[in-house]
Amino acid sequence: MARNAIVAARAAAVTLAVLSPLLELAALAIWQSLPPEWTPAQTATPQSAAALAFPVVGAVLIFHRPKLGMAWVMCLGGLAGAASDITNALLFHYAGLGRYEVSSWLRIATLIPWGICGATLTAVLPLYSPDGRLLSPRWRWVIVLSVAGLSLNILRAVVRPDPSLADYPYPVVITNPLAVPALGPYLQVMTVAGWTLIYTSMALAACSMALRMRRADPVGRRQIGWPMYAFAGYIVFLVVGGAVPELMWLSITWAALIPVAMAFAVMRYRLYGIDTVVSRTFVAAGLLVVVSAVYFGVGAVSSVLVSGYDQIAGLASALFAGAFFQPLRRWLQRLVDRLLYGRVGDPALLAERLTQAIRRGDPAEALTSVVAVLKDGLAVEGVAVEVADGEPRYVENGRVGAAPRRVPLVWHGEQVGRLLVGAPGPRRFPAAHNERVLATLAPYAADVAHAVRMAADLQRSRERILSTREEERRRLRRDLHDGLGQSLSSMAMIINIARSRLKDSPDSADALLQDLRTGMDAVAGDVRELVHGLRPPALDDLGLARALRELAGPQVPVRVEGALSDLPAAVEVAVYRIVQEALTNIRRHADAETVTVTLRRERCVLRVTVTDDGRGLPESHRPGVGLSSMRERAAELGGICVITGEPGGGTRVEVMLPLPTTVSAGTPAGAVMRAESRKSR
Repeated sequence: MARNAIVAARAAAVTLAVLSPLLELAALAIWQSLPPEWTPAQTATPQSAAALAFPVVGAVLIFHRPKLGMAWVMCLGGLAGAASDITNALLFHYAGLGRYEVSSWLRIATLIPWGICGATLTAVLPLYSPDGRLLSPRWRWVIVLSVAGLSLNILRAVVRPDPSLADYPYPVVITNPLAVPALGPYLQVMTVAGWTLIYTSMALAACSMALRMRRADPVGRRQIGWPMYAFAGYIVFLVVGGAVPELMWLSITWAALIPVAMAFAVMRYRLYGIDTVVSRTFVAAGLLVVVSAVYFGVGAVSSVLVSGYDQIAGLASALFAGAFFQPLRRWLQRLVDRLLYGRVGDPALLAERLTQAIRRGDPAEALTSVVAVLKDGLAVEGVAVEVADGEPRYVENGRVGAAPRRVPLVWHGEQVGRLLVGAPGPRRFPAAHNERVLATLAPYAADVAHAVRMAADLQRSRERILSTREEERRRLRRDLHDGLGQSLSSMAMIINIARSRLKDSPDSADALLQDLRTGMDAVAGDVRELVHGLRPPALDDLGLARALRELAGPQVPVRVEGALSDLPAAVEVAVYRIVQEALTNIRRHADAETVTVTLRRERCVLRVTVTDDGRGLPESHRPGVGLSSMRERAAELGGICVITGEPGGGTRVEVMLPLPTTVSAGTPAGAVMRAESRKSR
């Protein structure tokens, strides 16, 4: 039984969807066939659009939800509009044929469907949108006002006396069989009162939708937004069309959009975002109005000040309008964002909120705040940030899902991580809004991701320093205990033995003392090796340039550009050790004839280059301990070490170390070194 009812409902909906447009098309055909003297100035009205669009959309909704009352109201309202138009067209058709009595009764017959269509379009649908229920029972009085206004206009048309032929726009006066001449003086009052009630009911219906939207949850607001936007536009264009009849086509077009908007609302069809439509409409309208006012205003003033120079006035107007365009567009966009999304979706407010969160915490906490603000601002199910070589490497808020959108986080031309954006949540914002939020907040996320990387690098550097220090202490302890300590203990024993033999066997004591002297030389050599391991003495005795020349020997030229006397001790040691390792590798493996060492001090970077014309690096080259130690020594000071070479083409070791004025890798020196390293690679 239920299935039969559904089939019957769908059949009735299809019938209405076909019948109403056919009647409207028939009316349009009749209008086209009328003689000129019987053709009205305005043949198409908003109810014409309602007759074509409402039943079709209503039938689609009935197919999905047969018990949806609003869909049946749309179908009946559209049918009423078609009936009104066809009877009105037949009225003039029979009048053109001279059958004025039929026309007089058709004029009465067209009023009832006109009233039904008007009440449907102006009161019932907006009051019951989008869920088919009134906001509260008190809003029924709005329907009463609408029906009262329409009834008053219908009554005025039914009882009006026949006008004089001089004031009649057609060749013959179509008489009114129900005329009441005594009410003639009150017709104007009835007209004003009727339309006042109609427009009041329309305004109250719009207020009902606005109040419903204010009380709804985020999903409900988006659902109500479609019919509210369409109905508000219809009211505006209807008033404009009443004042300027040439613009009545705007209200006709907009009336056809109302059922489409209601279908989106009823079906919760969220492929398109109403807020995108509203946002772009308001921004475009504001730009059009203000830029036009500026253009014509400046043009008028310029034409007065420089009369006779129309081209100058036009140029001045264009320049002023162009200067206002971009700032005005940004201001209007921020205003519309605030109106549509409130404080949650305003990119500027989100950026301010993010700035405050970043200031209060360390980089790791700031990254968590960035993810939370982005999730809230984009209204998605989850947002995550991946940081390359950071700690933490991954921070997530919500669930980004298996296929998130990936947005690269770029800091000064270098990708420092990725932003992962999950699927849209219930409070879905349009793509245009999300792009504005991402464009505003992604740089903040990149800054925080870079700070996280720097913090992780700093922590790793500290750990390496501690590890290196402990290893150095262990080496010193081993060398002192196993080498120097054992030697000193042995020397103490030799002294005791020599003392015991000094009286009885002077020759034996003298031999022991000679051995002791030899041992002391060995100990002195061990001490010198320990000191040399901590810092090459040649650096203190000769300076960096002369120490490198002594290290390289007379066959290897060492070129120096710039002063090296005030370099930090750590930089001197690093340069000395790197050059020492490079020369050792050349002597062992390169079989080179020419070797050159170059030191060049620039404004914020010390550049060290060691080149040779030896064997070069093999294709399957893997860096060993020596090459790795050179890179590590450069990295410890925030610099880089690049080693390149082709088989048979020699090897080039290039080191760039930042000087004290620019220690951080994020400074201009660091940027220069990264760019140079990419060129070298």
